Amino acid sequence: MSVLEQIKQFTTIVADSGDFETIAVYKPQDATTNPSLILAAAQKPQYASLIEDAIAYAKGKGGSDEEQLEAATDKLLVNFGKEILKIVPGRVSTEVDARLSFDKDATVAKALTLIALYEAEGVNKDRILIKIASTYEGIQAAHILETQHSIHCNLTLLFGFAQAVACAEAGVTLISPFVGRILDWYKKSTGQTYESHEDPGVLSVSKIYNYYKQHGYNTIVMGASFRNTGEIEQLAGCDYLTISPSLLAEMQKDTKTLVRKLSPETANAVSIEKVSYFHNEKAFRWDMNEDAMATEKLSEGIRNFAKDGVKLENMLKEKLL
Repeated sequence: MSVLEQIKQFTTIVADSGDFETIAVYKPQDATTNPSLILAAAQKPQYASLIEDAIAYAKGKGGSDEEQLEAATDKLLVNFGKEILKIVPGRVSTEVDARLSFDKDATVAKALTLIALYEAEGVNKDRILIKIASTYEGIQAAHILETQHSIHCNLTLLFGFAQAVACAEAGVTLISPFVGRILDWYKKSTGQTYESHEDPGVLSVSKIYNYYKQHGYNTIVMGASFRNTGEIEQLAGCDYLTISPSLLAEMQKDTKTLVRKLSPETANAVSIEKVSYFHNEKAFRWDMNEDAMATEKLSEGIRNFAKDGVKLENMLKEKLL
C-alpha cells in the first residue's frame, strides 16, 4: 500500500487545489480552495466557461461597476466550488474575501450571499464550508453562522493556540492550522533547520489535536500548508489533512510503512490545562500579541490572500468592461 492509501485509513484526506483534473486523480473526501488557488486555476483556458458564466451573471444583475464586480467574483468562487463538488463526495471550502477579516457583520453577510448562490445552483449548504480568517472578528462571525444559520465554517490562517481554543469554544465545524508557514517563521527567525518530529508546525497541530480530544471539543482539526511529506507523516491520525497535489503525488509513490502518530487514545498522554478565549477578547488579543509568530503570519496571510483576491477581481474587471 502507498503512504497515501495507508494514511486514508485513519485520516480524512482533502485536496488543496482549485484544479479539477488534479483533484480527481487523488480521490480525496473534500477539497479546499483559497483566493490564490482560484486565481491560479482561473488563468487556465479549460476553465474559461466558468469565468464567462460569472460575467454573464453579474451583467444580468446590473448595478454599479463595483456591484457587478463583486457579484462576478462571488459567482466565480461558487462556480469553482460547484464543479469541485462533482468530483469529491464530501465538502468544498469557499473563502470569504480576506479584506473582511476584521468585520464580523460583513463576513456574515458575505457568507450568506455565497450560500444563497450555492443553493440557487442546487447545492445543499451542508456540502459547503465557509472559510474565514481566524481573527477575533472572524471567529465571532463563524459562531453566528454556525449557531444561527446552521452554516459550517472552516477557520483558516490559524497559527496560535489562542485562535484554536476560541474556535472550539465558538463551536466551529473545522479549523485549518498552517503547519508549513509556522515552520517558515521559525526557520527564518532562528536560522535553524528542524527534523519532522521537532517541526514547530507539527508540534503546534499535535497540541491542538490533543487539547480538543482531552476537553471533548468536536471541532475538526485539519492540518494545512505542508512543506514536505515528513510533516504529513508526523500528523498521521489527525482528523483531516489538506494536501497539495505535488505532495499527494509523492505520497502515492511512497510504499514505506506508515505509523499512526495521533489518536483519541493517545491524546491524554500529556495533560493540557483548559483555558478560555471566545468570551474574553482582551485575553485573546493579549496572548496573540505575545505570540509573535501567530500575529505576524496571520497578518501576512490576510495581506497575501487579499492581494490575490484583488488580482482575481482585476482579471474579471477587464472582462466586465
